[in-house]
Amino acid sequence: MSKNYKLLSLVQRYQIEALIKAGIKQNKIAEQLGVDASTISRELKRNKAKRGRTAGVYVASNAQRKTDLRHKNKPKLTKFTDSMKKQNSFWLTKNKWSPEIS
Repeated sequence: MSKNYKLLSLVQRYQIEALIKAGIKQNKIAEQLGVDASTISRELKRNKAKRGRTAGVYVASNAQRKTDLRHKNKPKLTKFTDSMKKQNSFWLTKNKWSPEIS
């Protein structure tokens, strides 16, 4: 069974930050944003600063930066392996093969 997860937007992250500063509970924040309470809990756990000036505080811009970095560094499915790339490069440069389909 697969679930459909929606990523939080930067606007939603700023809303979370403002609502937390206003002292609103996580489940009420989830209701207002139309997401599951576990989404808010997970967001706070992943993206609260652990040290530094903002230790223990949720900052939306930092959360977005961390999320973007996680997504960028996430392993990607590659069907064209490094060895295949080298072989293809060899065919195109040394053998003077054309990439066009005949």
